[in-house]
Amino acid sequence: MKIELCMGSSCHVKGAPSVLEMLRSSLEGARLADRVTITGSVCLGLCGSHGANMKIDGETVSGVSAANFPGIFESRIREPLSRI
Repeated sequence: MKIELCMGSSCHVKGAPSVLEMLRSSLEGARLADRVTITGSVCLGLCGSHGANMKIDGETVSGVSAANFPGIFESRIREPLSRI
């Protein structure tokens, strides 16, 4: 799985560094880190969202925050990887 996280100025201010840390921690905790490649992006073109933006295997997920990250991780990352 490939995850691209926006680290541009707008997403940075909206919590991208925290999302990155939660992502890394969650992947390690779930023992999935070796199955995911994380890359950064300067901008994904969705600066108007209310949180950080990322792409998971090419699908855009907008408005990622500390509050909704656990649900996004479970449904978009952990569950799909458990099916492989």
